[in-house]
Amino acid sequence: MLEEKRAGELRKKRIIAGFFIFLGLMWLCTVISKSIYASRLPVVTTVQTEQKYVEHIVEVEGIVIAGDKNPVTALSGLRIDKIMVQVGDRVEEGDVLFTIDMEDLETIMEEKQVQIAKLQLQIDTILQNEELARQKKALEEERARADYDAQARYQDTLVGRAAEEINQAETDIEDQAGDDDALKDALQSAAYAEADAKWQRENTMKDAERRVEDILLPEEEDSTLAATQIELADMQADLSQYQAVKEIDGQFTAQSSGLITDIFISVGGRIPDSAVMLFADDTVPCQFKSMLTKEQKKYVALNDKVGLKLDGSSKETDVTVDYLAESESMPGNYEIYINLPEGKGTPGLSGAMKHTETGEKYPNCLPPAAVHKDNMRSYVYVVKEREGILGMEYYVEEINVRVLDENENWVAVEGALDSESQIIVSATKEVKNGEIVRY
Repeated sequence: MLEEKRAGELRKKRIIAGFFIFLGLMWLCTVISKSIYASRLPVVTTVQTEQKYVEHIVEVEGIVIAGDKNPVTALSGLRIDKIMVQVGDRVEEGDVLFTIDMEDLETIMEEKQVQIAKLQLQIDTILQNEELARQKKALEEERARADYDAQARYQDTLVGRAAEEINQAETDIEDQAGDDDALKDALQSAAYAEADAKWQRENTMKDAERRVEDILLPEEEDSTLAATQIELADMQADLSQYQAVKEIDGQFTAQSSGLITDIFISVGGRIPDSAVMLFADDTVPCQFKSMLTKEQKKYVALNDKVGLKLDGSSKETDVTVDYLAESESMPGNYEIYINLPEGKGTPGLSGAMKHTETGEKYPNCLPPAAVHKDNMRSYVYVVKEREGILGMEYYVEEINVRVLDENENWVAVEGALDSESQIIVSATKEVKNGEIVRY
């Protein structure tokens, strides 16, 4: 009986022990399952919004250019023999910049002299022909006037004779020297003859007068002589210029001191109609030139105070934006020019301009990594808590926001957020709305 009792107690103990072992196994399985489940969830890092000033820093590189460039010009067409300077050289007044080929100059001058001789010959010929034409016209006028006078005398004689015949007929009628009807007919015929003679005289003299008038008409305008004389004067002026080059032995010198910034000629080439060189005038301060993007231009305005640091300088200089306009060569970008203090910088020197705009203070600012953008929409992922099958769990909620301002470090937003919102800034896996995550 005692053994049965002991056996029963032992069985009971075994059952209790088995139950606790079962509970332990269940707990262990739950822990293992939960661990496996949790290990597969994205691990996220969150931040809360902060109150910040969103400042904007614009920093661009540029180059120093001459404030004023003076052109060096020379007689076009001459062949370059030597170039004594190069870009970046500083020159003083009287320094030789380049020389020209003197043999080529002699050849050009000889050609010019031949052309001048031809033009002079053409002018002499035109003048001789004009003199001959003048003499011929004078002779024609003299002959026409002589013909006019002769016709006048002849026609006057014819009219006089007709008048005499009338007088004779009238005398015969008065004397009744013959048949009365015949005398009257003779008088009538004499009167007709006088009228015809006067008419003939009038027309003949009119024709003679017109011939004189025609001869006196001015000759047609001919610009050949004037054009040739102008061409000759231009050619002689050119020859004078070449002669002046010859007198200086083909050496072209600087007219003032400055820095050579551009050279447009080469040895063996000919001088163009435009400038052969450009040099910066020492008396005019240099400028700093740079380019801004459309975004950078939002934070830089004309007359803004900016900092400028040139290569080789240990400190920044406060300067002012003197020119700001859209670039013609690069539309969408903006050229900026800054007048440098006198004696500051040399053309070709590099530098950097920096401008800081403090901006406004915003209550809800986040790191750029926390704000996502999709086309025209901006949003953030906020971590929230809820009851799940394994207890309390964290999940992602997507919240739309509006970006008010931003820079490289901060994005100012507004939306359904508060100072306690836990906003995802990074995750081990890509997350999406409603997804379970863990810290």
